[in-house]
Amino acid sequence: MSEAIIEIKSLSKTFQTKGTEVHALNDINLSIQKGDIFGIIGMSGAGKSTLVRCINMLEKPTDGTVLFDGSDLRSLTDKELREARRSMGMIFQQFNLLMQRTAEGNICFPMELAGTDKAEAKKRAKELLELVGLSDKAKAYPSQLSGGQKQRIAIARALSTNPKVLLCDEATSALDPTTTASILSLLKDINQRLGITIVIITHEMNVIERICNRVAIIDESKIAEAGTVQDIFSKPKTAAAQKLVYPGGKRAEKLSSKRCMRIVFDGNSSFEPVVANMVLECKAPVNIMYADTKNIDGKAFGQMVVQLPEDETLAQKMFTYVRARGLSAEEVSGYVG
Repeated sequence: MSEAIIEIKSLSKTFQTKGTEVHALNDINLSIQKGDIFGIIGMSGAGKSTLVRCINMLEKPTDGTVLFDGSDLRSLTDKELREARRSMGMIFQQFNLLMQRTAEGNICFPMELAGTDKAEAKKRAKELLELVGLSDKAKAYPSQLSGGQKQRIAIARALSTNPKVLLCDEATSALDPTTTASILSLLKDINQRLGITIVIITHEMNVIERICNRVAIIDESKIAEAGTVQDIFSKPKTAAAQKLVYPGGKRAEKLSSKRCMRIVFDGNSSFEPVVANMVLECKAPVNIMYADTKNIDGKAFGQMVVQLPEDETLAQKMFTYVRARGLSAEEVSGYVG
């Protein structure tokens, strides 16, 4: 069984403002295993960025405990906490590169602070530039780099102190979809090749779908739901989860007289025209109310909602066909397109 590298127990964070209290986090309990790509997702203002800052103690929790690799971070001395933070690389939405330093200089900076020999730091920077696919950009300044290249340099910098965990706070929010896909692929590769645990803070479900194996949904400062990505995406139980997973944020009621089937593609099936084949097999047409599927390495991810025939036998035949292909299918009341 995998071992927890981060354990959060009964964590709360309250900010004091002019005469009032803001409860940013309330009784958070999470366990993140070594080697996980763990997603923390929520709408704006839910508390997810505060949570990631509590994990590395940039924000001190009001109550509760954060255990990192077995150590209680709140009980550490300042020196011990600095050492622990070197084991937690951080990647930000706006890259946070030093504009007056080259790509190589940015990567070397944390190593300089840690007292690493200059020649050793340069050697490590060269290795990391190669890892993130930017060997030819060592002498380039941030102003000469694209957004995706800046984020790759930021990832290399975060890896420079050989961390056990990468904390990614909305790391792809400032990037276009194609660049986002390449950065997520890089993070997945780093996780697989180096065994580094990755925690991804995001408000985008497609980011979670693409690379995470486990996810926690944070809503109004609390954990609404946590589990495997497959379970939560296939069968979201709470209103907060359904808001993130279902098209349009919720099951719509305006088509309540029409039966619909929601088909979930979770990577367990090949990318093939399942609905077209189902129509041919069952010899009955369906209306596609919503579709958001993608082909990732030949596997299908995403979801689709189809309006079922009124005939009960045909409808059940379609459910049987879809489920026989290893897909999750549930009956829903319908969606407004």
